[in-house]
Amino acid sequence: MQRPGKGKTPRRPGPKKASNTERDPVGVYCRIRPLGSEDEECCVEMISSTTIQLHAPDGLKANRNGEYKETQYSFKKVFGINTTQLELFEDVAKPLVEDLIHCKNGLLFTYGVTGSGKTFTMTGSPGEGGLLPRSLDMIFNSIGPFQAKRFVFKPDDKNAMEIQSQVDALLERQKRDSQQAVPKTPSSRQKPDPEFADMISPDEACKSENVDEDGCYSVFVSYIEIYNNYIYDLLEDAPYDPIRPKWLGGSTPVRSNEPPQSKILREDQNHNMYVAGCTEVEVKSTEEAFEVFWKGQKKRRIANTQLNRESSRSHSVFTIKLAQAPLDADGDHILQDKNQVNVSQLCLVDLAGSERTNRTRAEGSRLREAGNINQSLMTLRTCMEVLRENQMCGTNKMVPYRDSKVTHLFKNYFDGEGKVRMIVCVNPNADDYEETVLVMRFAEMTQEVEVARPVDRPICGLAPGRRHRNQAFRDELSRRLEERGGPSNAVDDRVLMTQLIESLPDLPTCELVDPADDQTLPRLIEVLERRHQIRQMMTEQFNKTANTVKSMLQQFDSQLSAKDYFLHDQQSKLNEKDKVILSQKTEIERLEKKSKTLEYKIDILQKTTDMYEQDKRALQQELETREQRLQSELSERKRMEQRMQGVVTDTRLKWEKECERRVNAKQLEMQNKLWVKDEKLKQLKAIVTESSSGGSAPTERPEKPERPSRERDRNIQQKRSPSPLPKALPVHPKHRRSHSAGGEKWVDHKPPSNLELDTVMQPIIPNAIKVSTPSEKALSKCHKYVLRHQELASDGEIETKLIKGNVFKTRSGGQTVQFTDIETLKQECPLAPSRKRRSGSAEGPAEVEDIENRAPVASTNSSHGYQKRRKP
Repeated sequence: MQRPGKGKTPRRPGPKKASNTERDPVGVYCRIRPLGSEDEECCVEMISSTTIQLHAPDGLKANRNGEYKETQYSFKKVFGINTTQLELFEDVAKPLVEDLIHCKNGLLFTYGVTGSGKTFTMTGSPGEGGLLPRSLDMIFNSIGPFQAKRFVFKPDDKNAMEIQSQVDALLERQKRDSQQAVPKTPSSRQKPDPEFADMISPDEACKSENVDEDGCYSVFVSYIEIYNNYIYDLLEDAPYDPIRPKWLGGSTPVRSNEPPQSKILREDQNHNMYVAGCTEVEVKSTEEAFEVFWKGQKKRRIANTQLNRESSRSHSVFTIKLAQAPLDADGDHILQDKNQVNVSQLCLVDLAGSERTNRTRAEGSRLREAGNINQSLMTLRTCMEVLRENQMCGTNKMVPYRDSKVTHLFKNYFDGEGKVRMIVCVNPNADDYEETVLVMRFAEMTQEVEVARPVDRPICGLAPGRRHRNQAFRDELSRRLEERGGPSNAVDDRVLMTQLIESLPDLPTCELVDPADDQTLPRLIEVLERRHQIRQMMTEQFNKTANTVKSMLQQFDSQLSAKDYFLHDQQSKLNEKDKVILSQKTEIERLEKKSKTLEYKIDILQKTTDMYEQDKRALQQELETREQRLQSELSERKRMEQRMQGVVTDTRLKWEKECERRVNAKQLEMQNKLWVKDEKLKQLKAIVTESSSGGSAPTERPEKPERPSRERDRNIQQKRSPSPLPKALPVHPKHRRSHSAGGEKWVDHKPPSNLELDTVMQPIIPNAIKVSTPSEKALSKCHKYVLRHQELASDGEIETKLIKGNVFKTRSGGQTVQFTDIETLKQECPLAPSRKRRSGSAEGPAEVEDIENRAPVASTNSSHGYQKRRKP
């Protein structure tokens, strides 16, 4: 909702401008400061009034294989080391002040590395005033005769400007004067502060010639700083402790007993950013504005670094607001139409310099300050890059204004709310070459950003020349009154009194150094006599004026007595009319009471109806909420039932498969045991047959029954005979190939305590990772695991067991091993006495018999075992 009676800040009739608005590039200027000493190496050369050239220092040339690299950069204008502050002001800031007087906004900021002269360019020094004091001086020189009285324009808390009548402004002034305990800021008649007394000489004063004389003006100033990406008001009155020192260690100022409160940014009804709660001081002269600026300047944070003795540790923003409103048709008073109030502002920004901590050697708070300064300048650079990309490529990327308080505060200027000017300050010292190159690149890129040109203010419909005609009318009226001998003498008396007061001679010095001094006292007596004569003249003039006033009062009393008689006659007639009006008022009051009673009843019924409607809507909402909750619970219950059914089904299938696997494993195990017993029985039968044959030739050994195949038993789902009959055919048992000879990747775990055996049958495992201690990393890369374990057998020989297993991943991301098989490798000496010897063969060729024992896996940690034995 738009608030009525607020001034437009800045003057923008619509929320956004059209896309076909004319655009102007950002004006970028360059200023080169002189070198600190003659023996310093210079890396910047001014080629023309718009171009500079950078030379790489000698150290960097050596690093680039001796190549002499030079870079040129162009600007709107380049100011050399001999440029005066006045020349810089006339080319850069004076057009912005002209636009400010014509209701257009402006932004001017200085940019550069630490120690490049930014603060000197903006503020200046005694005798060489900078852009800020010269801008204030030009404003007051231009609008001085047309300023409104104090508190006629009054800023509100919403970045708008209200206009008050002359009576309200007078009451406001009296109220402020009575409440103000500290001395007021000095006016132009008082002696200015010597800190800025000689900044601008009278010969260098500037003035705008195109000022609208039919308007009234007021100037408001504010001064803030952005420190560590927080906004602080430098003009805010904070209680100072006179006992505590003004500066702490490390050049840190003591601002008050309590830390200052940071300000926040807000957006007004015209979508312009402003600092909420910022102090805005109305000033009426250049000296008064200087004192307000100096008050805030003393609170600004500065510190001593390796590169600058007084380095700014914050970004400062000095804002000049110019409120103006046209005079009425008579040209005597300000037009009381708040929609005609126009507010324009000029922001003068002194950015803190970018710096490298390895050069400044900053520590602690200085290091944190440098980081925040570099971060805010980097955000400004990023915003410029995105703006240029959107304008050149036609993209619509979001500009990150909110990443820094500096860019967020001035986003409206880049969106087309005023002109933008930047002064790049350059230090030609070779030590700052790398930082200067970065500054030049940023300046070159900024020149490609275009800002929408601000539109002209709407022209007031009143006739021009109103103030001049009103002044001519007053002069003619005074002349005619003087001819008639009227009260124009009072005006002359006031002028005479003012001249008499100003003509009082100054008192000479009254110090008596020598007792024989006979000149000081006579000179003092002479001055006092002259002052006494002037005082007598003033007394006579006062008595004369008092007599004139008394005669005028007597004349007025005679006129009043005649008018009282006439008023008495009219009063009697009015009393009769009042009686008639009173009777009519009584009837009207009766009808009004009846109407109010009926309206009261209607309001009660309306409120009751509204309550019932609210209860009805609340109950309907509650019913809908409960129905939604019930539906969600039912759907959740159905999902849970389906999920549980799936889990039960999966669990049942899992256990069925597990039971089937265990049954098959048990069957296979029993078949293996039965096969082993049958084999032993056949061997025993063969031994008995050989012993009964006596010395006859050895007969052929009976066939070794074929061992049941594990794989065949897993694939065939029908029941097998518990004791398969061996066939009568001869069996040539083949040595079983180790499971570790497959194509899968193995972890070969060989403890360091194992002994190296010079045996022929050594297990060879391809694609194996040999470790002495198993690790999770090795297990994660393999699918199989084998452990080589050595121990002494009952006959004293070393027995090697290969314990094998499969590697599986766990749900928690780890690895686990499920042991599935054990191979036993045993070495026997052929000279040792044999445990089994056939009858009739004492020294025969050794025969090898392999016996393999296998069992399927039943669970984790269950094992298979087989042995390979050599029998002599």
